[in-house]
Amino acid sequence: MTSINTNVSAMTALQSLSMINNGLNETQSRISTGYRVGAASDNAAYWSIATTMRSDNKALGAVEDALGLGQAKLDTAYTGLKAAIDVVDEIKAKLVAAREPGVDRNKIQSEITELQGQLKSIATSASFSGENWLEFEGTGIKKDIVSSFNRDATGAVSVSTIEVDISATKLYGEDGGGAKDGILDTIVQFGDGTAIDIEVASLNISTTVLTDAIITASHSTPGTNTFDDVADAMIDAVDAALQSMTTAASNLGAAKNRTDIQSEFVSSLRDSIEKGVGTLVDADMTEESTRLKALQTQQQLGVQALSIANASSESLLSLFR
Repeated sequence: MTSINTNVSAMTALQSLSMINNGLNETQSRISTGYRVGAASDNAAYWSIATTMRSDNKALGAVEDALGLGQAKLDTAYTGLKAAIDVVDEIKAKLVAAREPGVDRNKIQSEITELQGQLKSIATSASFSGENWLEFEGTGIKKDIVSSFNRDATGAVSVSTIEVDISATKLYGEDGGGAKDGILDTIVQFGDGTAIDIEVASLNISTTVLTDAIITASHSTPGTNTFDDVADAMIDAVDAALQSMTTAASNLGAAKNRTDIQSEFVSSLRDSIEKGVGTLVDADMTEESTRLKALQTQQQLGVQALSIANASSESLLSLFR
């Protein structure tokens, strides 16, 4: 039946053209944004996963920054400690030289004093972002470096850290109660019965007289030890400090190596998450461009079909002529 009130062909062509236009709009949106799932209405499950993982990836970016900051602090402390080891090596060599009869010990002492001043300068300067791991007050101090951001199967999140015990790296400082406890400030005791307490930071070979401020003989009368006895005790004390500094530097190196590995892992993890999110929500531009061409062709044919359907009713006029 042909009717001038209801044009079924035109209605069908219009519906088809409307569907084509919707598909064309969707494809154009994907091409312009680059996303196959750009909103929850596109795919609620994928959108939810992608949003959560993007948030976690941003947190991992903060972790990567924190690792970089921790690496800088470790580098600064290690560099200062390494320089201090070189200076203490020099002091040890000067003390050995002072054992040689006939040398000008006052001049050697002047050199040692300058080296001690350099040690203090190194410890004070080894600071990054307001933190100094070579000169501070307190004992048992540990520093945490944020190393990872974790989400378990239940959705609970947590932050992991790398712990660095900086008490072993302290060159100068007090224990919080006024007593010196840095590697170079600690009083080292040697011998049994003729024990001598030596404060490494206050070595003085310019005199063989034992003074309270420099060397205190615990079981002998001040002044009764020979210069060689005192010098040997000083060398032992410096060598002990040197061993402690070497151990501290090794520990810092191990921590630095761990942060380097963790930083590289976090960077790779962020790339993997970004890739995974992209697989879920990114549009395949090759596919979308092909689909766009097809839809544009369908749109043109739909317009032609609608035009033909609308023109069919006009052909009825010829029947009444």
